[in-house]
Amino acid sequence: MSIQLPRVVIDTNVVFTGLTQRGGAAGLIVTAWQRGLFAPDASDSLLYEYTDVLSRNLSPGRWLTIEPLLIDLIEKVEMVTIFFRWRPRSPDPGDDMVIDCAMNADAIIVTSNVRDYRFATAELGLSIMQPVAYANLLAQAYQGE
Repeated sequence: MSIQLPRVVIDTNVVFTGLTQRGGAAGLIVTAWQRGLFAPDASDSLLYEYTDVLSRNLSPGRWLTIEPLLIDLIEKVEMVTIFFRWRPRSPDPGDDMVIDCAMNADAIIVTSNVRDYRFATAELGLSIMQPVAYANLLAQAYQGE
C-alpha cells in the first residue's frame, strides 16, 4: 500500500541545491521530480525565480549544463493561479511568492530555510517540511516499487 503524497511547493533553495550538488535530500527530491514520481505546485513567479536565481548564481558554463535540467523540471509542475496574496509574511520578499503559491494550492512548502516562514506558519497555519522529511516521505510512498 503506497502513501498518498501531499501537495507541495518546492522552495528555490531546494531546487538550487538539488540541481547543483550530488546526493543529499534535495538531490533525491529533484531526482524524484525528474522521474515524474511527484509534480510540485508552482506559480509563474516562482518558476521565474527558479530561473533567475540559478542563472545569476552559476557560472555561464554551469548554467548551460543546468538550464535543460531546470526546463525539464518546469515541464512537470502543476501550475497554480494566484487568486490572493498574503504579503508580507516573510523577511525575504522572494519567500512571499512561495507562501502565495502554497496558500493558493493548499500545499506544504518544502524548504531548507524554515526560519523565514515562521510568521506564515503561525499566522496562516502554513505547513513546512524540510527536505529530509519530504525525501523520507517519498521513499515511504515508493517503497517496494
